[in-house]
Amino acid sequence: MAAAEKEEISVEDEDVDKKIFKDCRKIAFYRRQKQWLSKKSTYRTSLDSVTTSSTSAKFKITNEETEVPLLAEVYGIEGNIFRLKINEKAPLKPRYEVADVITNKLNTIRLTSCSEDIGSLLLANGTGDLKCRILADPFQIDLVSEEEVVMSINSRGQLYFEHLQIPLKQRLTKENEADAAVGTSQENQDDLGLWEEKFGKFVDIKANGPTSIGLDFSLHGFEHLYGIPQHAESHQLKNTGNESAYRLYNLDVYGYKLHDKLGLYGSVPYLMAHKRGRTLGIFWLNASETLVEINTEEAVEPMPPQMGPVAAEQKVKIRTDVHWMSESGIIDVFLLTGPTPTDVFKQYSYLTGTQAIPPLFSLGYHQCRWNYEDEQDVASVDAGFDEHDIPYDVMWLDIEHTRGKRYFTWDKKRFPNPKRMQELLRSKKRKLVVISDPHIKIDPDYSVYAEAKEQGFFVRNHEGRDFEGICWPGLSSYLDFTNPKVREWYSSLFAFSAYQGSTDILYIWNDMNEPSVFRGPELTMHKNAIHHGNWEHRELHNIYGLYQQMATAEGLIQRSNGKERPFVLTRSFFAGSQKYGAVWTGDNRAEWSYLKITIPMLLTLSITGISFCGADVGGFIGNPRAELLVRWYQAGAYQPFFRGHATQNTKRREPWLFGKKYTQLIREAIRERYALLPYLYSLFYHTHVASKPIMRPLWVEFPDELETFSVEDEYMLGSALLVHPVTEPKATVVDVLLPGSTEVWYDSKTFVVWEGAHTMKIPVALDTIPVFQRGGSVVPVKTTIRKSTGYMTDSPYGLRVALSAEGSASGELYLDDGHSFQYLHQKQFLHRKFSFRSGILINSCADERGHYPSKCVVEQILILGLKKQPSSVTTHSSDSSDQPVKFMYCAKTSALKLERLSLNISADWEVHIT
Repeated sequence: MAAAEKEEISVEDEDVDKKIFKDCRKIAFYRRQKQWLSKKSTYRTSLDSVTTSSTSAKFKITNEETEVPLLAEVYGIEGNIFRLKINEKAPLKPRYEVADVITNKLNTIRLTSCSEDIGSLLLANGTGDLKCRILADPFQIDLVSEEEVVMSINSRGQLYFEHLQIPLKQRLTKENEADAAVGTSQENQDDLGLWEEKFGKFVDIKANGPTSIGLDFSLHGFEHLYGIPQHAESHQLKNTGNESAYRLYNLDVYGYKLHDKLGLYGSVPYLMAHKRGRTLGIFWLNASETLVEINTEEAVEPMPPQMGPVAAEQKVKIRTDVHWMSESGIIDVFLLTGPTPTDVFKQYSYLTGTQAIPPLFSLGYHQCRWNYEDEQDVASVDAGFDEHDIPYDVMWLDIEHTRGKRYFTWDKKRFPNPKRMQELLRSKKRKLVVISDPHIKIDPDYSVYAEAKEQGFFVRNHEGRDFEGICWPGLSSYLDFTNPKVREWYSSLFAFSAYQGSTDILYIWNDMNEPSVFRGPELTMHKNAIHHGNWEHRELHNIYGLYQQMATAEGLIQRSNGKERPFVLTRSFFAGSQKYGAVWTGDNRAEWSYLKITIPMLLTLSITGISFCGADVGGFIGNPRAELLVRWYQAGAYQPFFRGHATQNTKRREPWLFGKKYTQLIREAIRERYALLPYLYSLFYHTHVASKPIMRPLWVEFPDELETFSVEDEYMLGSALLVHPVTEPKATVVDVLLPGSTEVWYDSKTFVVWEGAHTMKIPVALDTIPVFQRGGSVVPVKTTIRKSTGYMTDSPYGLRVALSAEGSASGELYLDDGHSFQYLHQKQFLHRKFSFRSGILINSCADERGHYPSKCVVEQILILGLKKQPSSVTTHSSDSSDQPVKFMYCAKTSALKLERLSLNISADWEVHIT
């Protein structure tokens, strides 16, 4: 939900964003950097200042005009990562550095130095295959791999650093003013926003004056870039042009515009660049407002004359320039050198952590709206799913469940007995999620407010009093989650003794945590509000929501004495949010174009570490027609987080309200999701341990196939399934790219086989979503679908085996209890491997450390691509004699089906096809 609705801003007004939110031209630090860089002032390196230690190399950089020195540090980090930090050598006071994002104690590698020539210095990592060349005048850093420059830093001369200054009121002499940093002589020019910045009726008073930073990166040979969520934009990043940039500034944008570079609810200042044979990553660790300019162009590179005319075609080379600008902080950037996409995923997760393994129930279907009215409404909707034989796992309650928007309370008229309501859900092995936002109603009789007020736990305004803003409860104060003591206290509120009416099936939704402030500048908190450590809000705005999700997840873990996994959905996020739960794409609309943009938005989140992501099925705003709703359910069933949601002024849209025909289609989509849960859960295990995203753009799986680099209307779910949601009304055919010249693909519904490296016209009806299984894969499924995941614990498995052109296949299954940390502490898990070769399907152990007493059996096996009918099929296992198996073979589809098996999932066995 969003502030705009509360403020009754017309969502039909095409200019609404321009009235509420800034574009680049209205951002003062952007204008300052543009003006300064037009002067072409340069920095130079003092090579004689270089010192090396076991952890880093340090050297001084000085601007030719200001002569104020900067200290640069270069670190080599294991796993082919470089880190560059640039800070003032002697700042007036410490500058903000982002904490709590880098999860590991980074293992650094000694960089060895040697002079290349008088004007440069070469730093090599331990293996010598990566080198960092520092050029003196002007300052520039080249990243060299196998004697090729793959990235240059400051080659465009866009290094920019505004030094901390003495506040205007404290300056006593003209000499002091002369010593101040860049632009002081222009302090009276309001449009530069040096000491105060105006936007509409708001004035941002800057106690430290201008503090922005910037740096450029040139990526040689790269024209395909991805990342820097969150924007309602294409997966591949576009050229930004003049007076335009991707904005990273967490904002509550109701019904956001499509194909817009305005920042939305979360920010991950990280992008990937990809070309054939190489993938790179740039992680700009800064939590203040950040702008990113991108420009791809052809660069003519001089060739040695002796190369002759043969080299003529090699003279023109693609280069993409990326210019990062942030309002404050220091330059702290990690260069991830790959060389493969998988390597870059691992390097980024080494820095920020991997996606947490969620509780299994959270991979089921979630039912939400703003708002389910009362306990009777909840019971009625819950019963509706059973009546219509539609599985679901989680009921959600929005703000109206509370007493006057006071979080951790219940409205006694609507929800007089919340424990009884939860026991009803528990009896169906279902869960409840309720909302908890960061604003706290100002009410001395509200215990949460009174205690936080007494302990000084709120963000303060620039005058030192508690910050007050309008949000759902009315006048509210905002918890300062950047303070560890506040997070510890907030976590304690989830204890059953503190949160009256809660039980162990209750989980949490953090909304409005950008933070949203209805009458604030751009509907968020004033930048000069003060946080723990006396840091201004401008320094850490983009990380505020992550801190709330962190505290919430810890609270749910603590209430179970560390035994149970949390589930927390957050709207606002930052780099590292994947460690704490799930993210969704916010207040979308019930329109076809929003269904379509869901795919690139989720792909972008996925490659930047946040695999547990989804979009509101059906669209949050508006009333979807039945066809759109069906298509959205079909798409959502193959996306990691699967929730139906709608705002309060929409028509009810539970899955059975659109007529028998559409109920059946939605039921089929949701049931297919539940069938795929073993595969999905296994993918979450793999992304947790190996960092590869769950939703994958095609270029990740096919990194050398140029035709995949710009595809964003289809994706890989893991490495085995290709999904192409239908996103156009009344579609009867869709064009599907099936990549891979040596691949074969099987239609998951008809079993028709297709060769790769072709774009196929696939006919579709309303009951069809094109899904293809990749030849060479084994997908584990559940064959019996029940009312929730809890009822399916012991349900039998099936194996969907799709043979490669060579007649082989492999796959895996990860299994644990689905809710506790026993998989981690006691190794209570199973990790099985399936392989098919030479007519034999083998189930074997993939990890001997794991032990989990599963009662489940494999009762069905489907093998696609078996070109000849077998004469016999037998099973072999160590604990029983060989058993013949009845089978069905379809020559038309080359499909072999084995049923009524009873093969223990946790035991070794073989199926022989003769």
